[in-house]
Amino acid sequence: MRLGTMEGKMCKKTQFKYCPSTIDKCMRILIENIRDNCNTVACCCGHGKYPMTIVCEMTGEYFDIVSDVVIPRTRKFYKKDKEGYYYIPECVNVALDDGGQQDA
Repeated sequence: MRLGTMEGKMCKKTQFKYCPSTIDKCMRILIENIRDNCNTVACCCGHGKYPMTIVCEMTGEYFDIVSDVVIPRTRKFYKKDKEGYYYIPECVNVALDDGGQQDA
């Protein structure tokens, strides 16, 4: 089973240039809609392999609004796996704890 909230609807590692940031094309409308209420600093759809993540900053604290996980860093939120996919380790661990399984 692959992690991700939009299974089968993921972009194929394509990105969209949005303001000064590059985001996954499939996340563009979602990010546009939450930007007024959330200082979005990073996001990734998970590409069907990892859970979707949207990192926001509030009062100096960074957290993923999808999993409600606090990220203990102020930058470099994502790690890159051997296949070139980005993920936030803390969010993958939460998804696995909730019963998800990561591909081997």
